[in-house]
Amino acid sequence: MPQDHFRDAAPYSLLGGSGAGGRGVSRDSFSDMGSMGSNFYDLLRSKCPHLLPDFSGVVAEGGVLSEKIPRGTTILALKYKDGVIMAGDRMATEGYQVSHRHIEKIYRTDDFSAIAISGAAGPSIEMARLFQTEMEHYEKVEGEGLSLEGKANKLAQMIRQNLPAAIQGLVVIPIFAGYDEQNGEGRIFKYDLTGGRYEESEYHATGSGGKDARNTIKKLYRKDMERSEGVRVVLEALLDAAEEDVGTAGPDPVKGIYPSMKTITKERIKDVPEEEIKSIYEALIERRRSG
Repeated sequence: MPQDHFRDAAPYSLLGGSGAGGRGVSRDSFSDMGSMGSNFYDLLRSKCPHLLPDFSGVVAEGGVLSEKIPRGTTILALKYKDGVIMAGDRMATEGYQVSHRHIEKIYRTDDFSAIAISGAAGPSIEMARLFQTEMEHYEKVEGEGLSLEGKANKLAQMIRQNLPAAIQGLVVIPIFAGYDEQNGEGRIFKYDLTGGRYEESEYHATGSGGKDARNTIKKLYRKDMERSEGVRVVLEALLDAAEEDVGTAGPDPVKGIYPSMKTITKERIKDVPEEEIKSIYEALIERRRSG
């Protein structure tokens, strides 16, 4: 395949500049990248292994993981009439301390899918970014994107590759969801730390407050909900999780911090506006106050 085919791929965030930790990559390194096929991870491992995420430095001698590793907490996904809603609280923790109050846990993969992250924050964020780059690379090489099922399988492979780090405590447990253009419906996939992939038919939540969020959704969920009702159910689930789990943050109107939410439909991926989330939150609080 001619080298010119890959010139548009140069801005990949993992190929140089600040994303490469100051170690740039010459174009010659990728002169025969066409022979590597459409797997971007294998390409990096073969040509530029120093660009792959490496968290070995955070594991102490003897394989004991430091407690001061930021961890993302509660994420969830819920199917509604037109597609899927994905959401997450904004807090990361280090043991019993707050590490970050504004962390983003929902990452756009492409126009019709997204990944929500929980577990060790650093490896989770790196996996989300590498997954996005994998999808871009595949589309450039093959001339078309993977199906939603193919994307879910690819993420399972990446989680499996993280297993040695997971055994040492750097666990990455994402949720992947998107709109299946072929079937005309939203779909949700959950994973275990070995890369096992399982499809959920209605909703899923994971992270430290995942069980509490699932309990709330279980009571409120109904098939083919409208978008407004789905957003309300998601926010109520995160509120209940925050009340029961010390690692999950509820909305903070004083500091203006609210959960992040995205919808994925045939109209593509969109952010749920913060003003809408704030309005629904205030209505929920008022309802609880009035009994």
